[in-house]
This record gives sequence, structure tokens and C-alpha cells, in this order.
Amino acid sequence: MPIELATNDAVEIAARAIRSGQLVAFPTETVYGLGADATCGLAVAKIYEAKQRPSFNPLIIHVLDLQSAAQYGNLNILARRLAETFWPGPLTVVVPRTPQSKIAELATAGLETIALRVPAHPVACALLRQAAGPIAAPSANRSGHVSPTSAAHVCADLGDAPAFILDGGPTPLGLESTIVAVCDQQATLLRAGAITRDELQSALGQSLLEPCRGGKYAPAAPGQLARHYAPRSTLRLNAAAPGIGEAWLAFGPVGTAHQGAFFNLSPSGDLREAAANLFAALRELDASAGEAIAVSPIPETGLGEAINDRLRRGAAPNPSAA
Repeated sequence: MPIELATNDAVEIAARAIRSGQLVAFPTETVYGLGADATCGLAVAKIYEAKQRPSFNPLIIHVLDLQSAAQYGNLNILARRLAETFWPGPLTVVVPRTPQSKIAELATAGLETIALRVPAHPVACALLRQAAGPIAAPSANRSGHVSPTSAAHVCADLGDAPAFILDGGPTPLGLESTIVAVCDQQATLLRAGAITRDELQSALGQSLLEPCRGGKYAPAAPGQLARHYAPRSTLRLNAAAPGIGEAWLAFGPVGTAHQGAFFNLSPSGDLREAAANLFAALRELDASAGEAIAVSPIPETGLGEAINDRLRRGAAPNPSAA
């Protein structure tokens, strides 16, 4: 499986691979995605196989623009308001599928809804143009593991499962897209992400609802499983300091006297910097740590809501170990 610098020629070759039913890993502004032709059930099945992902967990469908999205999902006035404000960008909207949608049933996990996003990364946009169709693309990592923010992370997790890994450098945001479900005249925050709750509510002119677990939208989108984004090491959250033998994932102006593995997400306390560093930091500490990683408290404001969501899911008990 080659890692290819994302030149125009490499993107064209990767697009041909997508059209022929193969898998391609590529950068977006959030994390690296593992892409397949969203209209081909056999190609989509390869994503689930490569990621060892539960088939009831739907995929995000990446499209080139709002007009393309409208072919596959019914976007009402609220959904269009969000799309026009944040697309292209790190927003996924979950809306009812159109009757004529050609998206494979497996990609939507058999639901009557579909998760749509228009990415902003130039490599992702070029791949969509060359592939000339929708691309189903969850994060390019093993299911439940830490999301990849570099081509090397993809290679470490998935080996030769992708036909190509397009290397576009580190992803600029480093945190997955925010997911909002829009039904009738209500919008529900399904997953906190790179666009904050306040930004969404300002664009909507109304408050976001919280998802009802077990209701219509559960699970309607990726990242809603109780345990997700998890390193091998145990995470101990809201730690004032690391214990003996623990690695330390710090935030803000803390001391650096710790003798073990150490990474500060943002010495200045900048949540955007912390979000961009989160997954790479977890991977680095997981590779060098022992049994546990102590994590400094992260404020719940702004992007802190999404960071803490990922950390809580990463710290959740592993059901397979029960």
C-alpha cells in the first residue's frame, strides 16, 4: 500500500481506484478519511471490513457541494442555513434520504436518514471532483481507535487495506466534524466537533436539542458509540497531576518536571491548538506510555466540549473486556 504525496497525478490515480471499487485514504481539514464509492455496496463493505467497524454504525457521505448534497438528502430551510454558513467545512448534517438516492444502504446502515458533508480540504475536494461521485469516508483508523491526523497514522492502523494513502500533511483542525441532525424545524447536536455549539446556534437562531439515546437518531452518525477514540492505555481524566508510572497529557501552563512520557496540548491554554494536537498526542503517549495516561482538566467551553467528548469516550470501559 503506497503512501503518495497528494499531487494532481496521485489524486487522479486515487480517483480511478475509488471508481473501481477500491479504498483510498485521504486528508480532510478534520482527520484522514477512508474513502470508497458511496453508491457501491461492495466497496462500502470494504470500509467496514478494513476498520472492523459495526455495520449498524452509519458513514458520512462526502460530496462536492450543496447541489450534490441535495441529490441524496432532503435539506429543509434549517439544514440549508447550516450548509450555507459552514460548507465547505467541518459540519455534517443528518437529514432524511431522498427517494431517488443512489447511496448504498450499507453506507447509511439501513436508516431513513443520511449524513452529508462538503469538506474544505483541497485534496478532498480534488478527489471528489476526479471521482465524479459521492465518497463514503469515516476516519481512516481501526474502529474505536484514535483518529488519524497524518498519513503515517493511517498506515500504522490500516496497513495495506487502502489501495492508496494520499499524503496531504497533518490535518489542520485535528478534530472530527460536528454532526447535527435536522428534522422538521428542530436541530439536534449528535456529535460535538470542530464547529462549536455557540457557532451553530448563532447560525440557526435557536438552541440545539440534545439527542435522545435510543431514539430516532441513535446511532444516526459516527462517533456515538459509548467507547470510541480510545488508546490502548487507560485514560484518567481531570487529573491534577500524573501518578507513578502514568504518562501525562497536560493542558495550559503546567510544570514539566514529570519524568515520564509528557505532551502538553497547548501550554498557552488555547482550545483550538489543543483540538488540533489531541489525537496525535494520544497516539504519541500511547506508544511510549505504560498502562495509563493522566489527562489534565479541559474547560467545557467552546471546542472544549468536543475535546472532552472524545476523552470521555476514549476513557469508557471496553465492553469486550467485560
